[in-house]
Amino acid sequence: MQKNANLIVIFFGVLAFGFGSGLIIGKILGSNDESGRFNASSFFSSSPSFELLREGIDVIEEMYVESEKVEEEDLVYGAMEGMIKALGDPHSTFLKPKLSKIFEENINGSFEGIGAEITIKEGVLTIVSPLKNSPAERAGVKSGDRVLYIDDTATDDLALDEAIQIIRGPKGEKVVLTIERNGVDGSIKIAIVRDTIKIPSTEWEEKEGRIGYVALYQFTESASADFNNLANEILKSDVEKIILDLRNNPGGLLEVSVDIAGWFLDPGMVVAEERGVVESGKFYKTRGNGALSGYPLVILVNKGSASASEILAGALKDHRGVQLIGESTFGKGSVQQLAKLSDGSNIKITVAKWFTPSGISIDGNGLEPDIKVDMTQEIFESKGDIQLEKAIEALKEL
Repeated sequence: MQKNANLIVIFFGVLAFGFGSGLIIGKILGSNDESGRFNASSFFSSSPSFELLREGIDVIEEMYVESEKVEEEDLVYGAMEGMIKALGDPHSTFLKPKLSKIFEENINGSFEGIGAEITIKEGVLTIVSPLKNSPAERAGVKSGDRVLYIDDTATDDLALDEAIQIIRGPKGEKVVLTIERNGVDGSIKIAIVRDTIKIPSTEWEEKEGRIGYVALYQFTESASADFNNLANEILKSDVEKIILDLRNNPGGLLEVSVDIAGWFLDPGMVVAEERGVVESGKFYKTRGNGALSGYPLVILVNKGSASASEILAGALKDHRGVQLIGESTFGKGSVQQLAKLSDGSNIKITVAKWFTPSGISIDGNGLEPDIKVDMTQEIFESKGDIQLEKAIEALKEL
């Protein structure tokens, strides 16, 4: 699989390799042309705004009491951050060179931190889901938790990637998150010891009734190969039906979700459609062998199921009428592209939105379960995994 064909749709957004920075900048810097689109050439040739920025820098250089401590690079970076923040899109951001390395580490599936996917939802830093067997999961972090403070730093004015940089850190060091949680009065402080996070991709087991239970945790680079091995094991087993568990799966590489969909759907079937400025009407289609397409299937989802997992679930629901069991999904269906600039910094910009094969927009909406089963930690501790039990029950009827 070519890296420049991969789109990352985890909480960081979508990372598309191979795009020139000039193309991306041409789309985001400029004044509106006759069609209402922003035009860079018009901006720099006729708009007084660029001169206004120059005047502001002059004021700082000439009048600021500690101007000798001001670095030109900091002013430029500050202007870039403010410009992208002005879009009002939590998934678009300016990344200094150091932050860009975070993306590379997550593609490889290993990094040091707490192991939780986060986003900004309705203006609040929010946990999408803790990763399987991560320090965050062990400490009790839950999907939907709203992070108010990271140690002593308030999160209300932090960009997403600033928050990521503060949360992450060397193995063995502690970070304290102050959170709000639905159904809990007041705030909660959770201390988490950072560790090396190795993101698992998938595992499976055979359950009573010849049911194959497949848990897919993350769409990392290794997940396609891991799932291929898993699928071949299932084909050799006496499994007759499958449960695909996408709960707390925050996403990953779009191409991986397309690869996995190819095991459950015939070749050439649409998995997702991309609609946006850079590309519109682009369809991602299966190219697998459909070897698992004849197996009765149900899918487990919850509010921690996001992005690529929503795309996979939506495609299987649209094409095969697969029942979704559990809770409404997160609703992360926008596409970001990372454009590298000349100094090694990057602009991560939202360029499109994903739609299911039937044309349903995932972004901000999520997918509704066909069989709704809410499950809190208290229910899990007292009654066990009632969502999984319902999935087994539903599958036996197919």
